[in-house]
Amino acid sequence: MNHPINKSTQQHFDAIIIGAGIIGAAIALGLARKGKKTLNIDALPAAGYGSTSGSCAIIRPYYSTVETSAIAHESHSYWSNWAEFLQADDERGHSKYHAVGCLVSKTENNQYLRPTMAILDTIGAPYEELDQAQYIARMPIFNIDSYTPAKRPDDEGFGEANGKQIGGGVFFPDGGYVSDPQLATHNLQRAAEVLGSSFKFNTKVAAIRQQAGRIIGVTLTNGDQLDAPIVVNAAGPHSAKINAMVDAQQDMKITTRALRHEVAHVPSPEGFNFEQQGCVCSDSDIHAYCRPETGNHILIGSEDPDCDDQQWVDPDDYNKDFTDQWRVQALRLAQRIQTLPIPNQAKGVVELYDVTPDWAPIYDKSSIPGYYMAIGTSGNQFKNAPIVSEMMAQLIVACEQGQDHDQDPVIFNLKYSGRPINLGVFSRNRKINPNSTGTVLG
Repeated sequence: MNHPINKSTQQHFDAIIIGAGIIGAAIALGLARKGKKTLNIDALPAAGYGSTSGSCAIIRPYYSTVETSAIAHESHSYWSNWAEFLQADDERGHSKYHAVGCLVSKTENNQYLRPTMAILDTIGAPYEELDQAQYIARMPIFNIDSYTPAKRPDDEGFGEANGKQIGGGVFFPDGGYVSDPQLATHNLQRAAEVLGSSFKFNTKVAAIRQQAGRIIGVTLTNGDQLDAPIVVNAAGPHSAKINAMVDAQQDMKITTRALRHEVAHVPSPEGFNFEQQGCVCSDSDIHAYCRPETGNHILIGSEDPDCDDQQWVDPDDYNKDFTDQWRVQALRLAQRIQTLPIPNQAKGVVELYDVTPDWAPIYDKSSIPGYYMAIGTSGNQFKNAPIVSEMMAQLIVACEQGQDHDQDPVIFNLKYSGRPINLGVFSRNRKINPNSTGTVLG
């Protein structure tokens, strides 16, 4: 829904947020709760209409560092108490969080999850180790043969077990998925609007204006000028193009690019209701992940093995049709689920991720006073949106009050666990995490 701006009275805002996906809408709510008058500008017709709408919207607690795992685990509590977090009604209703848990296979590729379990022990997040029999008992349509290294269907030996077996798995109860990511974004929009925020759709930013070395507002493609001392880049796959408007990337060690991905939707095997009996599953042996999908379907994503070409694209000019990659991902899951039906007609999603080299987001100020970034979030940060709401609001207010976040990083205390998080871990100038998987699972 587009809430038009009255040009005669509403040209000035405390903050303009470029993007109205899940992250941009969340930041609007966070800043509104700090008393800021915000405007989100988005080129698309509605909140969450772009890459957010194609998100798998998986909520899971495991990452490769203590800080990112602590935040991800905390997100489970926010989604479990979604109405309480929003404190606002939505005429479309609230999105639903399916807390079905996450099952991750123990494989050679993930060191049988020993590092992951050590991190979760540190943050106090629950998990259950499963031996091979327990693994099959939880997911009886799975087999435990190993198929690594990843191959493509035309490669010799594709689909043939290597003579080894996976080592069972680990079940993480504090996880699941949100069935309608676009509705979740609309929920955030409505909650922000209650506090006075505005959203302007079908609108593009042509320039970000500066004066005396700091941000003063934006100019739209129709020539309108909107004033604000704060501009936040939450433009998803377009984030690099927005940064280029102010040369923000010139001093950044971590930058972003748009990556094309396909997600396949296939029916559940006959005799098993994956929507009712399944959970989020991640399997680095077959390099695929999946989750239940509405209509007793299975959603299948790729864990980006080396044998697959990564498609870095211009977010304004890329192939939106399915390719053979759809079939590749379905066949990879069929190694684990050998009764998996694979339709002749491809169904699913083709969308873009906005990613950094280590697949961790940038939540940071820039070298330009008043210009902030919440970027590199696609593919793994949907779950953290409600926390990002509060985290970015605190960071922005602290910086505007004079704190030098580069030298004296903002500390954010997680609401449920009380754990302090040094937001410097999301700096544009951080060192790349050597333990990152370098994939969508971060």
